[in-house]
Amino acid sequence: MEKVVPEAEELPKAIVRRVVKEKLSDCSPDYDINVHKDALLAFTESARIFIHYLSATANDICKESRRQTINAEDVFKALEEIEFSEFVKPLKASLAEFRRKNAGKKGAATKEKEVKKKRKVEEPSGKSGSKSKQNKGEDDNEEEREEEEEGR
Repeated sequence: MEKVVPEAEELPKAIVRRVVKEKLSDCSPDYDINVHKDALLAFTESARIFIHYLSATANDICKESRRQTINAEDVFKALEEIEFSEFVKPLKASLAEFRRKNAGKKGAATKEKEVKKKRKVEEPSGKSGSKSKQNKGEDDNEEEREEEEEGR
């Protein structure tokens, strides 16, 4: 009986095809290698199983450390545990490059959020010349405190 994989668990075929063809062209640059549909299915299923196995192992490592979030170090340890330690060094290099490229993007996105937040606080609440509801509420509280102090 053939096992049917739900669509949510399938890897995108176009991406798998591209990765396989790029690797094969690196191995044989003089030939244009085509990948048969069944071979592509085998690569896709193999990659899916590998990802499940690696993520389960990383999850076990994470739980041993009494954490709920898998981090990169858990994945590196899992690769070593399932005897794919030759992947650790290139993966660490790839991760460092990814972080370096995205460091500027993250900083820009954070600055943009701060600017938007600042604008919301500074903008009036629709009535011209009136204070925002938040500022008005703070002023009302301050007035109440002053009245209480005078009453004592």
